[in-house]
Amino acid sequence: MENKKSHSLVKSGIRLSLVTLLSRILGLVREMTKAAFLGTGGLADAFGIAFQLPNLFRRLFAENSISVAFIPTFRAYIEDEQNDKRATQDFISATLTLVTFLTTVVVTLGIIFTPLLIKLFYGNSDPQSFPEAVLLTRIMFPYLVVVSVAAFFQGILNGINIFAPSGFAPVLFNAVVIAATYALSPRMENPARAMAPGVIAGGVVQMLFQLPFVLRTGWRVSCTSLKNAFTNPGTRRVIALVLPTIIGMAAYQVNDVVSSTLAKRAGVGVYASLQYSLRLQELILGIFAVSIGSVILPDMAGLAQKKQWDDFTTLLIRAMHIITLIAIPVTFYSLICGREIISLVYKSRNFTDESVAMTLAVFRFHMVGLAFIALNRILAPAFYAQQNTTLPTLAGMFNFAVNITLAALLVKAMRGIGIALALSVASFANTVFLFCAMPRLHSVETKKIVKAFVLYALKITAFSAVAALPVYAALPHLVNFFAGHTRLISNGAVVALSATLFAFVGVALLVLTKDDIAKAIVAKVRRK
Repeated sequence: MENKKSHSLVKSGIRLSLVTLLSRILGLVREMTKAAFLGTGGLADAFGIAFQLPNLFRRLFAENSISVAFIPTFRAYIEDEQNDKRATQDFISATLTLVTFLTTVVVTLGIIFTPLLIKLFYGNSDPQSFPEAVLLTRIMFPYLVVVSVAAFFQGILNGINIFAPSGFAPVLFNAVVIAATYALSPRMENPARAMAPGVIAGGVVQMLFQLPFVLRTGWRVSCTSLKNAFTNPGTRRVIALVLPTIIGMAAYQVNDVVSSTLAKRAGVGVYASLQYSLRLQELILGIFAVSIGSVILPDMAGLAQKKQWDDFTTLLIRAMHIITLIAIPVTFYSLICGREIISLVYKSRNFTDESVAMTLAVFRFHMVGLAFIALNRILAPAFYAQQNTTLPTLAGMFNFAVNITLAALLVKAMRGIGIALALSVASFANTVFLFCAMPRLHSVETKKIVKAFVLYALKITAFSAVAALPVYAALPHLVNFFAGHTRLISNGAVVALSATLFAFVGVALLVLTKDDIAKAIVAKVRRK
């Protein structure tokens, strides 16, 4: 059974990761486009904050509600043989009504009170870009509605183990934003005003792309009355699951707002450099952590419903091992080759050597917390699958308290570096909290899980350190050899060769020690 689960998780994870890889690459190209057109000046800060506001609410209405409440409840409807299809359909219609109604209300209020919201970030700093931030925010706020419906469609598909369409949809979003930037920039007053309508158009495309796949499952996409939406047993269950997380999510949102405010007031370009750094970090998180988290949540919910706790524990350990095998080596490599990575990805037009230096400074401190952020996205579904939302909520509040306290203490002396360090330390604290809370879960062997994780993490850390040594020694020689050429050669060749060397040594160590995850991946590739 363990072997079967291992291969199944690896298979699903690889499939979704490949689709997500394309999405994240396009997301990175979108950020590269933004870097080329906006750099790290006041306009980049204005666009970043304007786009962040609907994203803050998206996490609450879309990602949070769907992952925490909708998928486990939807899965319970499917697993319960006493439920007929009509009851499940009523639940789907009621949820869609609830999502569209609440997001429309938030968007309306958001557009009305945009100047007050933007004032929170700006204070009295950078008055030149303040009006631009207000305008851009009002343009992009409706994105919340369409992306929330897109997330609802994703919840239906993921709930029945269909992942590829939802993984591919962001590819279209990023492609539309990039195309709009290049097509509209010559016709707009500035490039930010070209990107903003691209965000709305991309969200619409992202939503509509998933619709045929949802209809193909046999479920209707329809709305019902608000009365039915709020009184449906399924949506009431969703609301009950979501309500405890509102405090945690509110803390998370305030966390972002306060961190962004501290960054914006620390100086022009600090906020933008933090966003560019986080985009690189999210490239890794999006490909692997989000993919594996999306894959295991429906399966964990099903195992919890059937009370198959041994399989539940095995699946969680396997997921943690996979994410550890990815996150720790990537951290080591990024700390060594960060300057070359950032220069390769971003350096062009308005993204100068100064921009590279600003982004590199915060990138190194962001990457220290990569493994913990990734692990949190694997641990949280273990709680959600058992419909325990209180403990992850408390973990979120603890994360918020640590992050904001440290950021406020460090930002004055360390500026953006202090904010990045605070996030990494808070992510570590969040991981520790979730591990400590794990004994509260039903029939989960906490000692077995923690022991398996710690031993595997120590092993991968040692392997990564060994693989990093030849890269560290070779890097100055590679940089000197390729210096003086175009960015693609000067930085791209260095990144490609150093990554190949790092991977070769790391994979050799895994093969020599007959690592279980490596064996599962090799077996999957051979079958293909």
